[in-house]
Amino acid sequence: MTETSVSLFGSLDFAGLSPFHLSEEQIRFFDDNGYLILRDWIKGDLLARLQEAGHHWIERGVQWGQEHLDALGGDQREGDYVFAKRPNGRVLFRCNYLHAQEEAVSLELLGSPQVLGVIESLCGHNFVPTYEAMVFKMPGDGEVIPWHQDAVFPHKYRAFNFDLYLDASRQGGGALHVIPGTQHQGQDICQIAEQHGWNPPGMITVEMEAGDVLIHDDMVVHGSPRAEGAQLRRTIYFEFRSIEHILEEGPWDRDWIDKRMRLVPLALKRFGNAYPDSPQFAWQAEEQFRPTLSDDETTELRVVHEIHTPGSFCSAGSAFVPTDNKS
Repeated sequence: MTETSVSLFGSLDFAGLSPFHLSEEQIRFFDDNGYLILRDWIKGDLLARLQEAGHHWIERGVQWGQEHLDALGGDQREGDYVFAKRPNGRVLFRCNYLHAQEEAVSLELLGSPQVLGVIESLCGHNFVPTYEAMVFKMPGDGEVIPWHQDAVFPHKYRAFNFDLYLDASRQGGGALHVIPGTQHQGQDICQIAEQHGWNPPGMITVEMEAGDVLIHDDMVVHGSPRAEGAQLRRTIYFEFRSIEHILEEGPWDRDWIDKRMRLVPLALKRFGNAYPDSPQFAWQAEEQFRPTLSDDETTELRVVHEIHTPGSFCSAGSAFVPTDNKS
């Protein structure tokens, strides 16, 4: 094991600790550019089971929509399933709270060293799994995802998504576009879109294969252009922040942190049971942050987000407003 040392944002450098911890060079690339690609990171049985689970999540979401949306009226923007109106009708494009959606493999993924080694490299020992969702484009639904920043905050700490691609994503087929280096402050998204469209200076197109992982900073500007006739493209998103970040800047409190932290020991147990012969992650969170589990696993797998860190985007009739989030 290599000697650890303090890195940018106060997290630790775990280079060499395991094959799934990031190297100093990878961490530096992420900090400079706001993204990092890990090729062929999730594979074999775990990837195949996640792909199968992805189909089940979509099927359940479509069924839920058929049973509930007409009564609710309009789009469904919160809750377990998120829909949007398209020219050809209402389309499901997001499933939230994956660990509570009857597929054990999502929690196994969270508890894997392939995920947690990366997270510990960027957050240090005291990391919190803050969000989990699958976002997708259905076959034939190549709707644009405009330029945006997921969340905007002072950026003293790292906050980022672990994006696992369940399907290939190619240029011309709705592949993600990223503007490297834009993660250091709030950006004028309207100006970027109006002046440059989909080709601002330095933009890169992120082409991915099934099993590839993209780590993207919450503040890096990204989006995907319209892709008519696109194939199914599913991506699992796990967001993480450090406990120190949340305690200092919010938007959640210590009670919410404790509830979300309960996912970690549950996930480690699930992965260990499913893959006992595989390397296991050694969780080293400080004792003061280790939660006491209850007997109600159903509740622990679904801790809702009543508040969010605001992001930045540009919508019709709106102007960009710089965000200095402290809430």
